[in-house]
Amino acid sequence: MSPTPEDSPVHRPLRAVDIIIRKRDGLELSKAEIDYFIQAYTSGEIPDYQASALCMAILLKGMTDQEATDLTLAMANSGEVLDLTPVIGKAVDKHSTGGVGDKTTLVVEPLVAACGLKVAKMSGRGLGFSGGTLDKLESIPGYRVNLTMHEFLDQVSRIGIVLSGQSADLAPADGKLYALRDVTGTVPSIPLIASSIMSKKIAAGAHTIVLDVKTGNGAFMETIEDARKLAELMVAIGRLSGRKVIALLSDMNQPLGCAAGNALEVLEAIETLHNGGPNDFRDHCLEAAGYLLYASGKTGNLSDGKKMAEKALENGSAFEKFRLLVQAQGGDVRVIDDPSLLPKAPVIETINAEQSGYIAGIHARTIGETIITLGGGRAKKSDSIDHSVGVVVHIKVGDRVEKGQPLFTVHAKNAADLSMARERISAGIHWSDQPVEPLPLFYGVVE
Repeated sequence: MSPTPEDSPVHRPLRAVDIIIRKRDGLELSKAEIDYFIQAYTSGEIPDYQASALCMAILLKGMTDQEATDLTLAMANSGEVLDLTPVIGKAVDKHSTGGVGDKTTLVVEPLVAACGLKVAKMSGRGLGFSGGTLDKLESIPGYRVNLTMHEFLDQVSRIGIVLSGQSADLAPADGKLYALRDVTGTVPSIPLIASSIMSKKIAAGAHTIVLDVKTGNGAFMETIEDARKLAELMVAIGRLSGRKVIALLSDMNQPLGCAAGNALEVLEAIETLHNGGPNDFRDHCLEAAGYLLYASGKTGNLSDGKKMAEKALENGSAFEKFRLLVQAQGGDVRVIDDPSLLPKAPVIETINAEQSGYIAGIHARTIGETIITLGGGRAKKSDSIDHSVGVVVHIKVGDRVEKGQPLFTVHAKNAADLSMARERISAGIHWSDQPVEPLPLFYGVVE
Protein backbone atom coordinates (compact mmCIF):
# COMPACT_ATOMS: atom_id res chain seq x y z
CA MET A 1 0.00 0.00 0.00
CA SER A 2 1.51 3.36 -1.02
CA PRO A 3 1.97 6.01 1.69
CA THR A 4 -0.59 8.79 1.98
CA PRO A 5 0.69 12.35 1.47
CA GLU A 6 0.43 12.91 5.25
CA ASP A 7 2.82 9.98 5.87
CA SER A 8 5.44 11.12 3.34
CA PRO A 9 8.68 12.68 4.66
CA VAL A 10 7.76 16.03 3.12
CA HIS A 11 4.67 16.33 5.32
CA ARG A 12 6.00 14.60 8.43
CA PRO A 13 6.29 17.07 11.35
CA LEU A 14 9.89 18.02 12.17
CA ARG A 15 11.27 16.33 15.27
CA ALA A 16 14.52 17.08 17.09
CA VAL A 17 15.51 13.40 17.26
CA ASP A 18 15.17 12.96 13.47
CA ILE A 19 17.38 16.00 12.87
CA ILE A 20 20.00 14.64 15.31
CA ILE A 21 19.92 11.24 13.56
CA ARG A 22 20.28 12.81 10.09
CA LYS A 23 23.35 14.77 11.18
CA ARG A 24 24.73 11.75 13.09
CA ASP A 25 24.53 9.81 9.81
CA GLY A 26 26.41 12.54 7.95
CA LEU A 27 23.44 13.87 5.94
CA GLU A 28 23.02 17.53 5.00
CA LEU A 29 20.35 19.35 7.02
CA SER A 30 17.88 21.58 5.21
CA LYS A 31 17.32 25.22 6.09
CA ALA A 32 13.85 24.27 7.42
CA GLU A 33 15.34 21.62 9.75
CA ILE A 34 18.01 23.98 11.06
CA ASP A 35 15.50 26.85 11.51
CA TYR A 36 13.09 24.55 13.38
CA PHE A 37 15.76 23.15 15.73
CA ILE A 38 17.21 26.55 16.63
CA GLN A 39 13.78 28.18 17.16
CA ALA A 40 12.54 25.26 19.30
CA TYR A 41 15.76 25.16 21.35
CA THR A 42 15.63 28.92 21.96
CA SER A 43 12.01 28.70 23.15
CA GLY A 44 12.82 25.82 25.52
CA GLU A 45 10.82 23.23 23.57
CA ILE A 46 14.01 21.29 22.80
CA PRO A 47 16.03 20.46 25.97
CA ASP A 48 19.78 20.91 26.54
CA TYR A 49 20.48 17.18 26.15
CA GLN A 50 19.13 17.12 22.58
CA ALA A 51 21.00 20.31 21.69
CA SER A 52 24.16 18.70 23.15
CA ALA A 53 23.58 15.64 20.95
CA LEU A 54 23.22 17.77 17.83
CA CYS A 55 26.38 19.75 18.74
CA MET A 56 28.31 16.49 19.10
CA ALA A 57 26.94 15.18 15.78
CA ILE A 58 28.02 18.44 14.08
CA LEU A 59 31.46 18.18 15.70
CA LEU A 60 31.88 14.62 14.40
CA LYS A 61 30.25 14.96 10.95
CA GLY A 62 30.81 18.61 10.01
CA MET A 63 28.62 20.89 7.90
CA THR A 64 28.66 22.29 4.38
CA ASP A 65 29.19 26.05 3.84
CA GLN A 66 25.45 26.39 3.15
CA GLU A 67 24.46 24.48 6.31
CA ALA A 68 26.84 26.60 8.40
CA THR A 69 25.39 29.78 6.84
CA ASP A 70 21.83 28.56 7.52
CA LEU A 71 22.81 27.78 11.13
CA THR A 72 24.44 31.22 11.48
CA LEU A 73 21.37 33.03 10.14
CA ALA A 74 18.98 30.89 12.24
CA MET A 75 20.94 31.83 15.37
CA ALA A 76 21.12 35.51 14.33
CA ASN A 77 17.36 35.49 13.62
CA SER A 78 16.51 33.76 16.93
CA GLY A 79 16.28 37.29 18.35
CA GLU A 80 16.49 40.86 17.20
CA VAL A 81 18.84 41.65 14.30
CA LEU A 82 20.21 45.18 14.55
CA ASP A 83 20.34 47.45 11.57
CA LEU A 84 22.89 50.05 12.63
CA THR A 85 22.96 51.81 9.26
CA PRO A 86 20.42 54.54 10.17
CA VAL A 87 22.31 55.22 13.44
CA ILE A 88 25.98 55.02 12.45
CA GLY A 89 26.24 53.90 8.82
CA LYS A 90 28.30 50.77 8.13
CA ALA A 91 29.50 49.32 11.46
CA VAL A 92 32.82 47.48 11.77
CA ASP A 93 33.89 44.72 14.13
CA LYS A 94 36.94 42.64 14.98
CA HIS A 95 36.73 39.20 16.51
CA SER A 96 39.37 36.82 17.79
CA THR A 97 38.76 33.08 18.05
CA GLY A 98 40.47 33.24 21.44
CA GLY A 99 43.79 32.34 22.93
CA VAL A 100 46.02 32.83 25.94
CA GLY A 101 46.85 36.46 26.70
CA ASP A 102 44.67 37.61 23.80
CA LYS A 103 43.49 41.02 24.90
CA THR A 104 43.51 42.57 21.39
CA THR A 105 39.88 43.77 21.54
CA LEU A 106 40.77 46.11 24.41
CA VAL A 107 43.29 47.88 22.18
CA VAL A 108 42.06 47.45 18.59
CA GLU A 109 38.51 48.71 19.18
CA PRO A 110 39.59 52.03 20.80
CA LEU A 111 42.32 52.35 18.14
CA VAL A 112 39.96 52.23 15.16
CA ALA A 113 37.29 54.25 16.99
CA ALA A 114 39.94 56.97 17.54
CA CYS A 115 40.50 56.86 13.76
CA GLY A 116 36.83 57.63 13.10
CA LEU A 117 35.24 54.19 12.67
CA LYS A 118 32.08 53.35 14.63
CA VAL A 119 32.60 50.19 16.70
CA ALA A 120 29.54 48.37 18.08
CA LYS A 121 30.90 45.18 19.62
CA MET A 122 29.38 42.35 21.60
CA SER A 123 31.88 40.07 23.31
CA GLY A 124 31.76 36.76 25.14
CA ARG A 125 32.96 35.32 28.41
CA GLY A 126 35.84 32.89 28.85
CA LEU A 127 35.34 29.57 27.09
CA GLY A 128 37.62 26.72 28.20
CA PHE A 129 41.26 27.78 28.66
CA SER A 130 40.77 30.96 26.60
CA GLY A 131 39.94 34.17 28.48
CA GLY A 132 36.87 36.23 27.62
CA THR A 133 36.81 39.97 26.89
CA LEU A 134 33.88 40.56 29.27
CA ASP A 135 35.72 38.86 32.14
CA LYS A 136 38.72 41.12 31.53
CA LEU A 137 36.57 44.27 31.46
CA GLU A 138 34.83 43.27 34.68
CA SER A 139 38.23 43.60 36.40
CA ILE A 140 37.41 47.32 36.22
CA PRO A 141 35.06 48.07 39.15
CA GLY A 142 31.62 49.18 38.00
CA TYR A 143 32.07 48.33 34.29
CA ARG A 144 28.63 47.30 32.99
CA VAL A 145 28.55 44.56 30.37
CA ASN A 146 24.75 44.14 30.28
CA LEU A 147 23.50 47.14 28.33
CA THR A 148 19.93 47.45 27.06
CA MET A 149 19.49 47.74 23.31
CA HIS A 150 18.67 51.43 23.73
CA GLU A 151 21.87 52.01 25.76
CA PHE A 152 23.94 50.04 23.23
CA LEU A 153 22.68 52.10 20.26
CA ASP A 154 22.77 55.41 22.13
CA GLN A 155 26.38 54.89 23.25
CA VAL A 156 27.78 53.97 19.84
CA SER A 157 25.96 56.89 18.30
CA ARG A 158 27.29 59.31 20.98
CA ILE A 159 30.92 58.24 21.40
CA GLY A 160 31.53 55.87 18.47
CA ILE A 161 32.35 52.80 20.59
CA VAL A 162 30.45 50.29 22.71
CA LEU A 163 31.75 46.99 24.11
CA SER A 164 29.14 44.96 25.93
CA GLY A 165 27.88 41.45 26.49
CA GLN A 166 25.41 39.76 24.25
CA SER A 167 21.95 41.18 24.89
CA ALA A 168 19.28 38.56 25.58
CA ASP A 169 17.49 39.95 22.52
CA LEU A 170 20.46 39.35 20.19
CA ALA A 171 21.21 35.81 18.98
CA PRO A 172 19.76 34.22 22.14
CA ALA A 173 20.22 30.77 20.56
CA ASP A 174 23.96 31.36 20.39
CA GLY A 175 24.03 32.49 24.02
CA LYS A 176 22.46 29.18 25.07
CA LEU A 177 24.63 27.04 22.78
CA TYR A 178 27.83 28.94 23.70
CA ALA A 179 27.44 28.02 27.38
CA LEU A 180 26.45 24.43 26.53
CA ARG A 181 29.44 23.76 24.25
CA ASP A 182 31.91 24.64 27.00
CA VAL A 183 30.66 21.81 29.23
CA THR A 184 29.92 19.14 26.60
CA GLY A 185 33.30 18.86 24.85
CA THR A 186 32.05 20.48 21.64
CA VAL A 187 34.03 23.74 21.72
CA PRO A 188 36.46 22.73 18.89
CA SER A 189 33.79 22.14 16.18
CA ILE A 190 34.64 24.36 13.19
CA PRO A 191 31.00 24.89 12.03
CA LEU A 192 29.87 25.63 15.62
CA ILE A 193 32.71 28.12 16.20
CA ALA A 194 32.10 29.77 12.82
CA SER A 195 28.32 30.06 13.24
CA SER A 196 28.65 31.27 16.85
CA ILE A 197 31.04 34.05 15.88
CA MET A 198 29.25 35.07 12.70
CA SER A 199 25.73 34.97 14.20
CA LYS A 200 26.79 37.54 16.82
CA LYS A 201 28.44 39.73 14.19
CA ILE A 202 25.37 39.62 11.92
CA ALA A 203 22.87 40.12 14.78
CA ALA A 204 24.89 43.08 16.05
CA GLY A 205 24.75 44.72 12.63
CA ALA A 206 28.44 44.58 11.58
CA HIS A 207 29.07 44.99 7.84
CA THR A 208 32.87 44.86 7.77
CA ILE A 209 34.45 42.19 9.96
CA VAL A 210 38.12 41.38 10.55
CA LEU A 211 38.60 37.96 12.13
CA ASP A 212 41.72 37.01 14.07
CA VAL A 213 41.88 33.21 13.75
CA LYS A 214 44.39 31.74 16.19
CA THR A 215 46.38 28.57 15.57
CA GLY A 216 48.73 26.61 17.82
CA ASN A 217 48.79 24.79 21.15
CA GLY A 218 47.04 27.69 22.90
CA ALA A 219 44.19 27.95 20.37
CA PHE A 220 41.07 25.90 19.66
CA MET A 221 42.48 25.34 16.16
CA GLU A 222 45.80 23.66 16.90
CA THR A 223 46.92 23.21 13.28
CA ILE A 224 47.28 25.82 10.54
CA GLU A 225 45.11 23.56 8.33
CA ASP A 226 42.19 23.68 10.81
CA ALA A 227 42.63 27.43 11.35
CA ARG A 228 42.54 27.97 7.59
CA LYS A 229 39.37 25.82 7.30
CA LEU A 230 37.69 27.89 10.01
CA ALA A 231 38.82 31.15 8.38
CA GLU A 232 37.60 30.03 4.95
CA LEU A 233 34.23 28.93 6.39
CA MET A 234 33.68 32.27 8.15
CA VAL A 235 34.67 34.22 5.04
CA ALA A 236 32.23 32.01 3.05
CA ILE A 237 29.43 32.65 5.60
CA GLY A 238 30.19 36.37 5.27
CA ARG A 239 29.97 36.18 1.49
CA LEU A 240 26.73 34.13 1.53
CA SER A 241 25.15 36.58 4.00
CA GLY A 242 26.30 39.79 2.30
CA ARG A 243 29.09 40.90 4.67
CA LYS A 244 32.71 41.85 3.97
CA VAL A 245 34.96 39.52 5.96
CA ILE A 246 38.77 39.26 6.14
CA ALA A 247 40.45 36.62 8.31
CA LEU A 248 44.01 36.81 9.66
CA LEU A 249 45.73 33.54 10.64
CA SER A 250 47.81 34.28 13.73
CA ASP A 251 50.14 32.35 16.03
CA MET A 252 49.09 31.01 19.45
CA ASN A 253 51.99 28.67 20.28
CA GLN A 254 52.97 31.06 23.09
CA PRO A 255 50.93 33.69 24.96
CA LEU A 256 50.26 36.91 23.04
CA GLY A 257 52.07 39.70 24.85
CA CYS A 258 53.24 38.83 28.38
CA ALA A 259 50.15 38.95 30.62
CA ALA A 260 47.54 36.19 30.92
CA GLY A 261 44.76 36.63 33.48
CA ASN A 262 41.99 39.21 33.61
CA ALA A 263 43.29 42.25 35.55
CA LEU A 264 46.85 41.62 34.34
CA GLU A 265 45.66 41.75 30.72
CA VAL A 266 43.75 45.00 31.32
CA LEU A 267 46.97 46.48 32.74
CA GLU A 268 48.93 45.38 29.66
CA ALA A 269 46.24 46.79 27.34
CA ILE A 270 46.46 50.15 29.13
CA GLU A 271 50.27 50.13 28.81
CA THR A 272 49.89 49.42 25.08
CA LEU A 273 47.33 52.22 24.66
CA HIS A 274 49.97 54.51 26.20
CA ASN A 275 52.18 53.47 23.24
CA GLY A 276 54.09 50.92 25.35
CA GLY A 277 53.42 47.26 26.04
CA PRO A 278 55.13 44.17 24.59
CA ASN A 279 56.29 44.50 20.96
CA ASP A 280 54.51 41.38 19.68
CA PHE A 281 51.17 42.46 21.16
CA ARG A 282 51.51 46.06 19.91
CA ASP A 283 52.42 44.89 16.37
CA HIS A 284 49.53 42.42 16.38
CA CYS A 285 47.03 45.14 17.34
CA LEU A 286 48.34 47.55 14.69
CA GLU A 287 48.02 44.85 12.00
CA ALA A 288 44.40 44.05 12.96
CA ALA A 289 43.51 47.75 13.23
CA GLY A 290 45.20 48.44 9.87
CA TYR A 291 43.07 45.76 8.18
CA LEU A 292 39.87 47.18 9.72
CA LEU A 293 40.69 50.70 8.55
CA TYR A 294 41.57 49.44 5.07
CA ALA A 295 38.62 47.01 4.71
CA SER A 296 36.13 49.67 5.79
CA GLY A 297 37.46 52.10 3.16
CA LYS A 298 38.96 54.53 5.71
CA THR A 299 42.34 54.15 3.95
CA GLY A 300 43.26 53.07 0.43
CA ASN A 301 45.69 50.35 1.50
CA LEU A 302 46.83 48.30 4.49
CA SER A 303 50.06 50.26 5.00
CA ASP A 304 48.17 53.57 5.38
CA GLY A 305 45.73 51.86 7.77
CA LYS A 306 48.57 50.74 10.03
CA LYS A 307 50.15 54.21 9.93
CA MET A 308 46.84 55.81 10.90
CA ALA A 309 46.44 53.35 13.80
CA GLU A 310 50.02 53.94 14.94
CA LYS A 311 49.39 57.68 15.04
CA ALA A 312 46.31 57.11 17.29
CA LEU A 313 48.56 55.20 19.73
CA GLU A 314 51.30 57.83 19.65
CA ASN A 315 49.06 60.89 20.10
CA GLY A 316 47.05 59.35 22.95
CA SER A 317 43.67 59.47 21.18
CA ALA A 318 43.27 55.66 21.37
CA PHE A 319 43.80 55.72 25.15
CA GLU A 320 41.31 58.58 25.50
CA LYS A 321 38.75 56.59 23.52
CA PHE A 322 39.25 53.58 25.85
CA ARG A 323 38.84 55.85 28.88
CA LEU A 324 35.65 57.27 27.38
CA LEU A 325 34.35 53.73 26.77
CA VAL A 326 34.97 52.70 30.40
CA GLN A 327 33.37 55.89 31.70
CA ALA A 328 30.30 55.50 29.45
CA GLN A 329 29.73 51.97 30.74
CA GLY A 330 29.98 52.86 34.42
CA GLY A 331 33.56 51.76 35.01
CA ASP A 332 35.75 53.50 37.59
CA VAL A 333 38.08 55.64 35.44
CA ARG A 334 40.43 56.13 38.39
CA VAL A 335 41.53 52.54 37.69
CA ILE A 336 42.29 53.45 34.06
CA ASP A 337 44.29 56.51 35.15
CA ASP A 338 46.07 54.54 37.89
CA PRO A 339 46.13 50.83 36.97
CA SER A 340 47.78 49.98 40.32
CA LEU A 341 44.16 50.13 41.63
CA LEU A 342 43.25 47.01 39.58
CA PRO A 343 42.57 43.82 41.62
CA LYS A 344 45.82 42.37 43.03
CA ALA A 345 46.52 38.78 44.02
CA PRO A 346 47.74 38.23 47.61
CA VAL A 347 50.68 36.00 46.57
CA ILE A 348 53.01 37.18 43.78
CA GLU A 349 56.31 35.48 42.97
CA THR A 350 58.76 35.60 40.04
CA ILE A 351 60.39 32.33 38.97
CA ASN A 352 63.93 32.64 37.59
CA ALA A 353 65.83 30.41 35.16
CA GLU A 354 67.83 27.58 36.73
CA GLN A 355 69.88 27.18 33.53
CA SER A 356 71.11 29.15 30.52
CA GLY A 357 70.02 28.45 26.96
CA TYR A 358 67.52 29.27 24.24
CA ILE A 359 63.73 29.14 24.68
CA ALA A 360 62.42 26.50 22.26
CA GLY A 361 58.79 26.47 23.41
CA ILE A 362 56.30 28.05 25.85
CA HIS A 363 53.18 25.89 25.99
CA ALA A 364 50.36 28.44 25.84
CA ARG A 365 47.58 25.97 26.62
CA THR A 366 49.38 24.85 29.80
CA ILE A 367 49.42 28.49 30.93
CA GLY A 368 45.72 28.95 30.04
CA GLU A 369 44.72 25.79 31.91
CA THR A 370 46.87 26.78 34.91
CA ILE A 371 45.01 30.12 35.09
CA ILE A 372 41.69 28.22 35.27
CA THR A 373 43.09 26.20 38.21
CA LEU A 374 44.26 29.45 39.86
CA GLY A 375 40.63 30.66 39.64
CA GLY A 376 41.01 33.05 36.72
CA GLY A 377 38.80 31.03 34.33
CA ARG A 378 35.86 28.64 34.32
CA ALA A 379 35.97 24.84 34.52
CA LYS A 380 32.13 24.88 34.36
CA LYS A 381 29.72 27.60 33.27
CA SER A 382 28.51 28.42 36.82
CA ASP A 383 32.04 29.11 38.16
CA SER A 384 32.87 32.59 39.42
CA ILE A 385 36.17 34.22 38.46
CA ASP A 386 39.01 35.70 40.49
CA HIS A 387 40.08 38.71 38.39
CA SER A 388 43.38 39.19 40.23
CA VAL A 389 45.12 35.88 39.46
CA GLY A 390 47.22 35.03 36.41
CA VAL A 391 50.69 34.74 34.97
CA VAL A 392 53.10 37.22 33.37
CA VAL A 393 55.58 35.51 31.02
CA HIS A 394 58.86 37.43 30.60
CA ILE A 395 60.30 35.37 27.71
CA LYS A 396 59.52 34.55 24.07
CA VAL A 397 60.38 31.59 21.88
CA GLY A 398 63.83 32.25 20.39
CA ASP A 399 65.11 34.30 23.34
CA ARG A 400 68.57 33.63 24.78
CA VAL A 401 68.15 33.35 28.57
CA GLU A 402 70.87 33.36 31.22
CA LYS A 403 70.67 31.49 34.53
CA GLY A 404 68.93 33.65 37.16
CA GLN A 405 66.96 35.67 34.58
CA PRO A 406 63.17 36.03 35.25
CA LEU A 407 61.04 33.51 33.33
CA PHE A 408 57.52 34.18 34.62
CA THR A 409 55.64 35.72 37.53
CA VAL A 410 52.69 33.95 39.16
CA HIS A 411 49.83 35.91 40.75
CA ALA A 412 47.94 33.50 43.04
CA LYS A 413 45.54 33.54 45.96
CA ASN A 414 47.63 31.25 48.19
CA ALA A 415 50.97 29.42 48.49
CA ALA A 416 49.55 26.05 47.36
CA ASP A 417 48.27 27.58 44.10
CA LEU A 418 51.61 29.31 43.58
CA SER A 419 53.47 26.00 43.95
CA MET A 420 51.10 24.25 41.51
CA ALA A 421 51.47 27.03 38.92
CA ARG A 422 55.27 27.13 39.27
CA GLU A 423 55.55 23.39 38.58
CA ARG A 424 53.08 23.27 35.69
CA ILE A 425 54.38 26.33 33.84
CA SER A 426 58.05 25.36 34.34
CA ALA A 427 57.24 21.99 32.73
CA GLY A 428 55.68 23.83 29.77
CA ILE A 429 58.89 25.78 28.99
CA HIS A 430 61.22 23.91 26.62
CA TRP A 431 64.92 24.67 26.26
CA SER A 432 67.56 24.24 23.56
CA ASP A 433 71.36 24.55 23.51
CA GLN A 434 71.14 25.81 19.93
CA PRO A 435 69.63 29.10 18.65
CA VAL A 436 65.87 28.85 17.95
CA GLU A 437 63.88 30.81 15.34
CA PRO A 438 61.31 33.24 16.84
CA LEU A 439 57.67 32.40 16.03
CA PRO A 440 55.86 34.45 13.36
CA LEU A 441 52.96 36.69 14.41
CA PHE A 442 50.87 35.77 11.34
CA TYR A 443 50.65 32.83 8.91
CA GLY A 444 48.52 34.41 6.21
CA VAL A 445 45.25 36.15 5.32
CA VAL A 446 41.98 34.78 3.90
CA GLU A 447 39.85 37.27 1.98
